[in-house]
Amino acid sequence: MDDRIIEFVRGMRAAGVRVSMAESMDAMRAVEVLGIGDKELFRQSMRATLVKESEDFAVFEELFPLYFGSGGPVMQNATEEMSEDEQQMLEAALQALSGRLQQLMDWLTSGEGPTKEELEELAERAGIQWHNNPQEARWVTRRMLQQMGMAHLEEQLRELMEKLAEMGMSQEAMEKLMGVVEANREALAEQVAQQVGRQIAEQRANRPEELFGSDLMHKPFENLTDDEANLLRKEVQRLVTQLRSRAALRRKRGKAGKFDSKGTIRSNQRYGGVPMELKFKRKKLKPSLVLICDVSRSMLSVAEFMLRLTYELQDQVAKTRSFGFYSDMEEISPAIADNRAADAVDAVMNTFYGRAPQHYATDLGHSLETFEDNWLDAINHRTTVVILGDGRNNYNSPRLDLIKDLQRRSRRLIWLNPENPRQWGTGDSDMLEYAPLCDQVFMVRNLAQLGSAVDKLMGGA
Repeated sequence: MDDRIIEFVRGMRAAGVRVSMAESMDAMRAVEVLGIGDKELFRQSMRATLVKESEDFAVFEELFPLYFGSGGPVMQNATEEMSEDEQQMLEAALQALSGRLQQLMDWLTSGEGPTKEELEELAERAGIQWHNNPQEARWVTRRMLQQMGMAHLEEQLRELMEKLAEMGMSQEAMEKLMGVVEANREALAEQVAQQVGRQIAEQRANRPEELFGSDLMHKPFENLTDDEANLLRKEVQRLVTQLRSRAALRRKRGKAGKFDSKGTIRSNQRYGGVPMELKFKRKKLKPSLVLICDVSRSMLSVAEFMLRLTYELQDQVAKTRSFGFYSDMEEISPAIADNRAADAVDAVMNTFYGRAPQHYATDLGHSLETFEDNWLDAINHRTTVVILGDGRNNYNSPRLDLIKDLQRRSRRLIWLNPENPRQWGTGDSDMLEYAPLCDQVFMVRNLAQLGSAVDKLMGGA
């Protein structure tokens, strides 16, 4: 129970409620004295020890059942009051249903719903890993229920009732069965909703707060107001300081290197092969980067912050070359190197937008051709290639062959995309084709995600 209370406190803090260490200890002592047998008394003791402000009561009431609830209403077994013949009829009728919906009907008639592991797998397929906002729980829940087959349940129930009637089941028995199934359907929906709410709360609590504590850091770039964007630009410097500290710590830990057996044998031939002097391989922790950045209008806000981070972290990179593309590719390394951060970003944007504006002109395929013709020597087996873009080409050729070539020539190919994966493959998006050709793909909808991705790049993760 202590661990669950600690998780609950972290969830409260992640939701914006200030809970001190002393108040957490008060909650632990309250449990020792009052126990957890009386659930209402336990809830009141938690609220009294952890919540100081009346406006935080709503957050407490939202999170408490997610961390200390029973997991949702208990489902009923529809066969308990059936005769043996009726049970056999139901089993035969269920076996005649299609595979996915057969599992759903098994859950709804047996009273044994999906396991915790099955719910977690369904949540993963519904994209829960991309959500930290409780308001998005309803959308994930709906996706999970759709995956289970709830949208086709009415049709399947009619088919099931018809089969049972043909087999000779009484009208009374079928009505009881339908009543249990309907109750179990509501119970299952509530179980799924609680599972989703709990997972989202835990994900929000487990995000790296030491780097990304500000709520503004988690707001999507496209939703920022001008004032919020200005505030976030100031946050970049704080974020850079944190990233530098983490990079320095990694370098300190990596100085010893790992044991080099071949080097040790070669070095100790003069001692008759006795390993008197040990040799270690030291990992080069400063990466060599090539940044290929989409600066089209749909990517403008993300590109700006990526360029700011690239400028501020130049001293953490062994070598870097930067390229921007819209309808075509141009090198922007000089603009980034020769100006202050704000001026560097302005210079890059002027390169592409100082001329007559072009709408819907993004063409990564053609831009990659230009890169191959002019700057392919920028990439070798030590280079990490980073592409920042949404993978949308206005129905132009995606030139997958050139992406494969970049991946083959480089140490690794990383793609940073601000779009949610559920948008990939829609409209003019070629991301579903690009993603398998990359070593890693990161979603970067906000500065927190962008900073986390850059941190992994610096660490070689």
